[in-house]
Amino acid sequence: MAELKLPDLGDNVASAVVVGVLIKEGDTIAAGQPVLELETDKAVMEAPASEGGTVSKVLVKPGDEVKSGQVIAVLGGDAAPSAEQQEPQKQPEPKEEKVAPAPAPAAAPRPSVPAVPAGQRRLIPAAPSVRRLAREMGINLLEVVGSGPAYRISENDLRRFAAGEVTAPAQQPPSTPAPALPDFSKFGPVRREAMSGVRRATVRSMAQAWSTIPMVTHFDRADITEMEALRKRMAPRAEQRGAKVTMTAILLKIAAAALKQFPKFNASIDTSSNEIIYKDYIHIGVAVDTPTGLLVPVVRDVDKKGVIALAKELGEMAAKARERKLTPEEMQGATFTISNLGGIGGTGFTPIVNWPEVAIMGVSRSSLEPVWNAEKAVFEPRNIMPFSLSYDHRLIDGADAARFCRFVAEMLEDPFLLGFEG
Repeated sequence: MAELKLPDLGDNVASAVVVGVLIKEGDTIAAGQPVLELETDKAVMEAPASEGGTVSKVLVKPGDEVKSGQVIAVLGGDAAPSAEQQEPQKQPEPKEEKVAPAPAPAAAPRPSVPAVPAGQRRLIPAAPSVRRLAREMGINLLEVVGSGPAYRISENDLRRFAAGEVTAPAQQPPSTPAPALPDFSKFGPVRREAMSGVRRATVRSMAQAWSTIPMVTHFDRADITEMEALRKRMAPRAEQRGAKVTMTAILLKIAAAALKQFPKFNASIDTSSNEIIYKDYIHIGVAVDTPTGLLVPVVRDVDKKGVIALAKELGEMAAKARERKLTPEEMQGATFTISNLGGIGGTGFTPIVNWPEVAIMGVSRSSLEPVWNAEKAVFEPRNIMPFSLSYDHRLIDGADAARFCRFVAEMLEDPFLLGFEG
């Protein structure tokens, strides 16, 4: 009998949640064979077996929280041959065009992955699509160092590896240890609850953004009376196409037009080379409130889609977010973010920029307010929507932010402009 233990989860990952068990009692497994699907933060990855054998008992189930070194199954009987022990003829012959070129003599050495204690296998942080591509390219993921957080491997990392290029791990911001908390139980009853993976990811990303980006927030308001009337008129047509047009869908289209008009807001800062990276695509993240925390699915090529198409896609992405069915790829690549709290309430807030983006828009609840009509010399009830724009002051100046917000407000106030600018 032998114990099958969970491999090392990687740097800064204390635990993970089991989302799938890939083995059952009676199965014969090989060392290195995937046995669990784990969710760490916002990503799902496979955990390989540290050794082979026949599964006599599985000790975990979907929904369980597991830690590195924890016993997840009991093995008995003979081990199945590992990948290294299989017959050579069973290995697929690499295609000629996929052989990686020999590295140049002066090429820098590849960075190494953090050491793993002897007898353990390193858990490889890579999405299923990346694993599939690695198999197609004939690449051993154990030899690849991911450039993402916790050395997560992307498709670009694979292509750079095949081309003989060095992939540098992502730079993590310097952290200051948090001071020890007092003993709250001295003052009254307390209870502890473990953070979800999503909440842990939020803690890290928000701390990184706050310590990295000098942020300023600009506030503005827009009269959306006409736009709201148009939205209601278009609702039946959208419903016929399986979509619900919300103000967020309209804001996606308006934001895309603003990003084209003001390309600085669709850029990123590369401090290592003192360059500004301007992106010729517009992918906008939309913050979605879910029972497990805030998730930000990304709507791609917003500038190339109509409002109804955006509304339909946004609804599908939000549903996937709430059901925890988003893939890591569906939460990557955003160039700008919108956070709409109008459905909940509030008169304004200061959203935090999602690094490496340089700006984020926050939308609050609209309300009817008396607005002076100089021509008629009367006050009229108008639907006023407050919104804000947080931005990276290293790249964007206050005047730029004011112009950006005025552009958005004018398009919200005159739906006719959406046909020209959008």
